[in-house]
Amino acid sequence: MLVLGEGKKSVTGKVWQWRKGGQQRGLMFAQKLGFPEVVGRVLAARLDDPTQAHRFMAPNLADLPDPSHLKGMDAGAQRLADAIIHKEQIFVFGDYDVDGSCGSALLMRYFMWVGLKPKLYIPDRMTEGYGPNPTAMEKIAAANGKLVVTVDTGSLGFTAFERAQELGLEVIITDHHQTQTNFPPCVALINPNRADETTPHTNLAGAGVAFMLLLATNRLLRAQGFFTKAQPEPDLRMLLDLVAVASVCDMVPLTGLNRILVDRGLKVMAQRRNIGLTALADIAGLDAKPSPYHAGFLIGPRINAGGRISACDLGAKLLLCDDPSQAEYLANQLHGLNEERKEVEAQVLTQALDQAEKLFEENNSALLVTGKGWHPGVIGIVASRIKEAFHRPVFVISFDEKGVGKGSGRSITGIDLGKAVAATKEYLVSGGGHKMAAGLTVEESQFEDFKKAFYAEITRQAERAGADAFTPCLKLDGSLSPQGATPTLLEELDKLEPYGNGNPEPRFAFEKVQLDGVRVVGTDHVKCRVKTLGHTGAGYLDAIAFRAMNTPLGPWLQKSQGQSVSVCGKLRRNVWQGHERVQLQIEDGAEIV
Repeated sequence: MLVLGEGKKSVTGKVWQWRKGGQQRGLMFAQKLGFPEVVGRVLAARLDDPTQAHRFMAPNLADLPDPSHLKGMDAGAQRLADAIIHKEQIFVFGDYDVDGSCGSALLMRYFMWVGLKPKLYIPDRMTEGYGPNPTAMEKIAAANGKLVVTVDTGSLGFTAFERAQELGLEVIITDHHQTQTNFPPCVALINPNRADETTPHTNLAGAGVAFMLLLATNRLLRAQGFFTKAQPEPDLRMLLDLVAVASVCDMVPLTGLNRILVDRGLKVMAQRRNIGLTALADIAGLDAKPSPYHAGFLIGPRINAGGRISACDLGAKLLLCDDPSQAEYLANQLHGLNEERKEVEAQVLTQALDQAEKLFEENNSALLVTGKGWHPGVIGIVASRIKEAFHRPVFVISFDEKGVGKGSGRSITGIDLGKAVAATKEYLVSGGGHKMAAGLTVEESQFEDFKKAFYAEITRQAERAGADAFTPCLKLDGSLSPQGATPTLLEELDKLEPYGNGNPEPRFAFEKVQLDGVRVVGTDHVKCRVKTLGHTGAGYLDAIAFRAMNTPLGPWLQKSQGQSVSVCGKLRRNVWQGHERVQLQIEDGAEIV
């Protein structure tokens, strides 16, 4: 059912649609669970059956699956347990993003807890590129490494691990990226997305996979009597704050196994046990109970900043730091680098948006934006910004002085970007990724052929996805009246947290309402009150539309004062001078049809 009517679009050019489930199914959920109908509808859009509600609303570590169900897990855990017992020199090889940094830090912390002196290796983005490489393996061997454990990388590290094998190094790969049918030489490849895997838990972040390896290893050590009064058993729950931050920032669905890990991890984060995370939280001004928003928008970008702009291992080092003064110093460094990243990103974004707008006006199925010397550390963020602005699959490619282009891509629902890269691999030096994000390397001489093949593949996928593939859509969980948006309703909705990818924060429509007191606040925000049309009482709902004057929404809100309209958005608490009111964060509007 289309809220706006068939073929109708909103003020910002979007279609509003109810999430799956429907009114009758939502009512059934509400009746069986004893919840208000609107909460039942929210749950009906996220769960297959009401019997799943208890686990969904009360995530419990007891419901974690046996880690041994993952292929390669038992072999990897046994080799790791042997290395710990015999105090071998372990190297942790991680990616330089948030997921890799958090996963590397949790492995390093565990190895130190069990009496080892592990070493960390994070490749340099500018000089080594992405993932394991033969030179890195040579450096590890020269430093007397015996066992390499990867985090969030390594599934396609054939040349690197062939070199490792020649040097006598053993490798355990933990990763979550797509694999080929054949694997690099290794003791074990633990990856929920390996070609022959049958697990239902395919959406784990890299840090989540590493955590599952520690669960299996710890169990083996316990069974072998490794833990004593002198060597107490580590509390693995204290590593879940790192798993939570990694999972949120890698945008894995916060359902099932991930929901448990993130829910418990945010509670650990609230205890402020990790000195590095605490220092980052303080410098970011996080003074509330940690949420996925804080992890994704305050903590994550600062951890990422080292890998994007400067020292790629800075984030992981901070997460390993137990000295408050040193942690504060490192957090300040990352904060400064994040500010620098914003400046670099803004410069690249301005140039990239100009190109993207022209490509969009030409009605291209995808937007391939290129530049000379753009910083590789920001092109992924720029790709995300362009994707949000134009609702097209995007690749941002930076060519260096040798004519080699490094590209980062982001996609939209219905277009598999990883598949598109695979379909054009004959024109690429390398490439791969997920449905929603991918990376590639292409030589300038091959770019035009790649572009033609890439556009053709995206067009084929869009035709299969349907006519609305390139029309942005706002999914709604229900319709409310202004009087129905109460603090009590917010308390009920709180039970559905944590929100994030796979469990989006509920969005509601307010249909046939009247706007009152419309005014611009700050430079571009719009505040107003939302009242039920024809309602003579004093009840109204406070509302705000952030940064709306830079979009069609702001001027429309101004001209719609006193008229009958529909708006949609998310409900927030607004506490002022000790009084709590519900506030609607308006995301879109529509004329009554």
